[in-house]
Amino acid sequence: MNSQDLENINVTSFDAMPTPAQLHQRVPLSSRAAESVNTNREALRAILDRKDPRLFVVVGPCSIHDPLAGLDYARRLQALQAEVADTMLLVMRVYFEKPRTTTGWKGYINDPDMDDSFHVDRGMELARQFLLDVCELGLPAGTEALDPISPQYLGDLISWTAIGARTTESQTHREMSSGLSTPVGFKNGTDGDISIAINAILSASHPHSFLGLNDQGRVAIVRTRGNQYGHVVLRGGDGRPNYDTVSVAMAEQSMLKAKLPANIVVDCSHANSFKKPELQPLVMTDVINQVVNGNSSIVGLMIESNLVAGNQKIPADLSQLTYGCSVTDACVDWETTEKMLRAAAVQLRSRK
Repeated sequence: MNSQDLENINVTSFDAMPTPAQLHQRVPLSSRAAESVNTNREALRAILDRKDPRLFVVVGPCSIHDPLAGLDYARRLQALQAEVADTMLLVMRVYFEKPRTTTGWKGYINDPDMDDSFHVDRGMELARQFLLDVCELGLPAGTEALDPISPQYLGDLISWTAIGARTTESQTHREMSSGLSTPVGFKNGTDGDISIAINAILSASHPHSFLGLNDQGRVAIVRTRGNQYGHVVLRGGDGRPNYDTVSVAMAEQSMLKAKLPANIVVDCSHANSFKKPELQPLVMTDVINQVVNGNSSIVGLMIESNLVAGNQKIPADLSQLTYGCSVTDACVDWETTEKMLRAAAVQLRSRK
């Protein structure tokens, strides 16, 4: 018996991926996109540092599955940004990777053809092209970092990163976050526990050394300096919301006790709206009221929004997909999104 009899018993194949450097050559960063990413990251850091009084709002589809509809959404969001730029920085939600509780479509990178063919190499290239198109519009892109290898392929086009409720407690994701070039929002646990997110922020703020890939695709020891722009994302948990004034105040106290800046983002979806998209506007109104009435810890919000309301199952015949409708979590439609953001802008302009 040798190592071949003992290793990779349940692996059927190793299919080659292009290296990050090769993908960067195929889909190069343009000067316009680079300027956009740099400017938007600086703006987000300024909001977190309280040098910019605006809120940032991560808004967009639960997941990207159709790049044409995604860019349609991005262009509309760019136009709306011009209307509300005095009160809010709009960050387009560009999620390519979907963690699943059991099974299901894992996202555009993993299965871009949505047919279980899993052309990950093609998905990564298409994802990079989509991000480039969004950045060239001048919009900041926000995404969830799920696979620890993906940032090497896409990280130069991201302005804000989320670590999801299922992975905030993961050492791998805390280490990865310590090296990311963006501010990072850590969601509270699926049970609503905020201490998980606070511990993640503390961990990611310190240097780490761990195994990863370099741009040539070689295994390397990645050494980081720590990320000083971690913050908490309240998304509710265990079927209960946590965006109310008492929950926010308790989160503030917990962060201050940990000697962290009280930077809080409220996710209007997930458990905060009981996964009912029609409740997202109510959540946002409540949170904006808290800000207008003097809360200084809330720095941002998240909204799951698409061109068409609701969601749909992935049909065997993809031509039957409804344009601009989510294939993962249900979203509010574009008209509702406009109303939410315009109403928030009016409220925020009344702040003293």
